[in-house]
Amino acid sequence: MTAREQPADLGILLGVAYQEFVRELHAAHAAAGFADLGRSDGVVFRSLAIRPMTVSDLAGHLEISKQGAGQIIDDMERRGYVERGPDPGDRRARLIRLSERGQRALANARRFHRSYERRLARAHSGEAVATLRAMLEAIAGSEQSVDPRLRAFYL
Repeated sequence: MTAREQPADLGILLGVAYQEFVRELHAAHAAAGFADLGRSDGVVFRSLAIRPMTVSDLAGHLEISKQGAGQIIDDMERRGYVERGPDPGDRRARLIRLSERGQRALANARRFHRSYERRLARAHSGEAVATLRAMLEAIAGSEQSVDPRLRAFYL
């Protein structure tokens, strides 16, 4: 059997499929006016969608340094995706929340995810997509076994 006749390794297929998913997601964001989204923005969007947080809270939630979280937030604030405001429970603290632009970007991402899954179901059946989802969940394992940098995506 030649190399061409051998099926691709499963890990390679997973990686290539993920790259294609991300390419389509970025294209959908660009078409909606969000071409400037960064790699970590989605995790921050999902975290702040739960509730506004201080930089320290966000750093703990994402399991990164306070300095790292501060740099991400500074960048996202410059691009208009988050805003800082007073914390009604602590006058010394500043809460970070999604701006209107950030809320629209998160809504766009969620629409894309739903649309992508519906498109797969139309092409391969709802049962096939449910099986794929179950298999990926089994591969991913429990939330506790997930790399901390990816854990917030489970929110």
